Amino acid sequence: MLRTGARLLAEDPGTSIATIAAAAGVDRRTVYRRFASREALRDAVLHTKLDAVDAVLDDARLDSAPVGVALHRFMEGVIAVARRYPIDLDQAHSDAEPCSRRLGQHERIAAFLRRAIDEGLIQADLPDRIAEALLKQIVGMLARQFRDYDPVHAADIAVDVLLRGAGHNVHRNSPQLIAA
Repeated sequence: MLRTGARLLAEDPGTSIATIAAAAGVDRRTVYRRFASREALRDAVLHTKLDAVDAVLDDARLDSAPVGVALHRFMEGVIAVARRYPIDLDQAHSDAEPCSRRLGQHERIAAFLRRAIDEGLIQADLPDRIAEALLKQIVGMLARQFRDYDPVHAADIAVDVLLRGAGHNVHRNSPQLIAA
């Protein structure tokens, strides 16, 4: 029921409990026995997704595993979570606890990306927070638009695009780019 609710609420935050119940194959009263309202269901989905992202962050060992290994573990896990619960965590704007947890997750990711920069895997001269924004966009795209790739293959693509870009062995100061 949570996964169905997550999918439908991601598509339309105003989706009715009756629609969610029908899609989940249960009676509307069954949903109301577990969740007093659509907002309560949304909050349960958000908390479940936050828990799943926390588990991914812990499992990836962002602060101790080699950067490439940690990045791949993170990408694989977070793509799977984003597919399972496609609701946007930014919908937690009204509740302080999810916002605080989300901020803590952002801080952990930002610290990891600083570590990747310090180790030379990500350019140090990029504008502030661009690597984090790219990471979020890559994950979102692979989670939503490229669902035919399993999370391991999607993580391979995500890591490659984040660390190497979409160009083909072209350095940014190369004659091909300067001439253009």
